[in-house]
Amino acid sequence: MNTSLQCTGLSKIYQQGTLETKVLTALDLTVEKGESLAIVGSSGCGKSTFLHLAGALDTPTSGQVLINDVDIATLSESEKAKLRNQHIGFVYQFHHLMMEFTAQENVAMPLLIRGVPVKKAKILADAMLAKVNLGHRGHHLPSELSGGERQRVAIARALVTEPSLVLADEPTGNLDFDTAEQIYQLIRELNQQLKTSFVIVTHDLTLAAKMDRQLRLIHGKLSSIEAEEK
Repeated sequence: MNTSLQCTGLSKIYQQGTLETKVLTALDLTVEKGESLAIVGSSGCGKSTFLHLAGALDTPTSGQVLINDVDIATLSESEKAKLRNQHIGFVYQFHHLMMEFTAQENVAMPLLIRGVPVKKAKILADAMLAKVNLGHRGHHLPSELSGGERQRVAIARALVTEPSLVLADEPTGNLDFDTAEQIYQLIRELNQQLKTSFVIVTHDLTLAAKMDRQLRLIHGKLSSIEAEEK
């Protein structure tokens, strides 16, 4: 099992009355274990739709998605939820932290959902917060953290379950340039340390260049940016 994600012939069409909107068209993609991939594209090109399909949050009109060689179309909704909890981490443009819980509690939440005992979950959460240089902020509420710190907590939450794949939707889109640079550097460090695959969608070519591979999503299909430049 050398691939974290494999998409074959992936299509998504939204139907509203007689109007059809084709978002993705026969898209193919393979993400190797431990690879970091950036997908760039303009707003509305289908980047978020692709992540929802890749993360078993939505169903394609046609095509196949394999996560660690498991065809997600064969899974029930409860099995998909279990797959997401065990194998996929999500990072969004907005951190989506629970504001009434501390950083430690936010990071521990996926483990608690999995059934990990509270004491162990907190220990693992503290260890992951230390990896994102927030070991000293574990007992602070999100309202007491900066935007960059909140996003670090969100990354820690995505990684605490040791997923094989992290899907990130504009993870630095709400941050200033310097903080965004720090977050991307952190993602690269964790990618190399933990051998977790990262698929990041972004409109920022400069930041995308920090990933192992860059693709562009246009007209519902993926193309190599390097090929475009030749």
